[in-house]
Amino acid sequence: MANPIQQILAQLPAVDECLKWEALRTASETYSHQQLKDAIQTVLNQTRQRVLAGELDQLPAQTVIAATILDCLQAAQKFSLQRVINGTGTVLHTNLGRSVLSPAVQQQVEQTAFHYSNLEFELATGKRGSRYEHLTKVIQTLTGAEDVLVVNNNAAAVLLVLSTLAPQQEVLVSRGELVEIGGAFRIPEVITAAGGVIREVGTTNKTHLADYAAAFTDTTGALLKVHTSNYRIVGFTESVPLPELAALAKEKAVPLVNDLGSGLLLDMRRFGLPYEPTVKECLAQGCDVVTFSGDKLLGGPQAGIIVGKRVFIEQMKKNQLLRALRIDKMTLAALEATLQLYLTEDVALKEIPVLKMLAQTAEECRQKAEHLATLIKQAQLKLSVTVSPDTSAVGGGSYPEHLLPTFVVSLEADQTAEKLQTLLRSGELPIISRIKNERNLLDVRTIDESEFVPLVAQLKKIMNEPDL
Repeated sequence: MANPIQQILAQLPAVDECLKWEALRTASETYSHQQLKDAIQTVLNQTRQRVLAGELDQLPAQTVIAATILDCLQAAQKFSLQRVINGTGTVLHTNLGRSVLSPAVQQQVEQTAFHYSNLEFELATGKRGSRYEHLTKVIQTLTGAEDVLVVNNNAAAVLLVLSTLAPQQEVLVSRGELVEIGGAFRIPEVITAAGGVIREVGTTNKTHLADYAAAFTDTTGALLKVHTSNYRIVGFTESVPLPELAALAKEKAVPLVNDLGSGLLLDMRRFGLPYEPTVKECLAQGCDVVTFSGDKLLGGPQAGIIVGKRVFIEQMKKNQLLRALRIDKMTLAALEATLQLYLTEDVALKEIPVLKMLAQTAEECRQKAEHLATLIKQAQLKLSVTVSPDTSAVGGGSYPEHLLPTFVVSLEADQTAEKLQTLLRSGELPIISRIKNERNLLDVRTIDESEFVPLVAQLKKIMNEPDL
């Protein structure tokens, strides 16, 4: 007697046969022969695996197979990088792209990136110019720096600074500041990659000025201060104030480099956040060079910003590594537009999404959560919807110990929280939630009210799926 599974598999059509189906003929007008062939093979293989797994006791109808092939073709045409709704409450979510840019930035990028621009052209003289000059004046105004240079991220900034100022020389750094940043990149390895030699100073929890002073040798090239942005040592700790480090560096005639990581331009204590030094303060306290990110607390695109004394910046501009690390015209346009907003503090707080999210009060979040919950309930979906207080995180290696009071919309369905979370991610506009107590939470701190309607529309689509 024939094996039932083999009988079903024997009915699977060949690829060439599928290509002749009427339902797929119009697809040949939109897709190439190879794309169509690949989609057919993918669907036939998936069908074969389902039969072998016992999920199908008969072959799907030709119309069903053809429809699945068309769906496969459409799915292959989707962009891999796509917009999502961040319901996690983490403002600077590294996996979700960190900073959300201001609409004012979008306008500037469209004006310059989709047309020719004066990227490296001086309009006044008609001669070749420098792309970095477009950012110099505004960053000088905001930070008080003598000179400015911008590269593609902060790790690149540290790499460029150290490879310029301390090649094949010792770099003094406190043992407690040898941190690992995102993506397993470590400060010690960045120093080594820059051609420097690490000279650890002090202990993990305590470093004194005398520790730095005792570590100086004839081969010392720089003194490096690293902001431990993604962790905190608490308890029996001590570090050296910047003015004292600056005085020592000046005495020893070496540059004091401060890697701030997530650089601040505004004091955020007014919104209940702990004190963090601003870039301007660090320069005023004697740092020779300060590096920081563009896409963290600053709220702009990914970039590594280097500010400080002109004598050191000029040396970096001559480093051949700079060409490999330079920013492109779209990043430059987005960063300039973001920085221009900072020239008027009230405008920055109103227009830069990261600052707006961080500044939201618990009451404002409660009102947003109630509004979103009402819209979801009005859609009459198979969901239990409640509003409750919770906490948000700043993220991006910033304020690691500080949580922001917020309100969340909790969703509960017949299926498990993990299954619902998968469904939320599966739609045309993925919704990223976090699970707590078997419920999916949507933290409204990171959801703009303009996203409420499309969010509910997406919920309608996924909750109306047949398997629900």
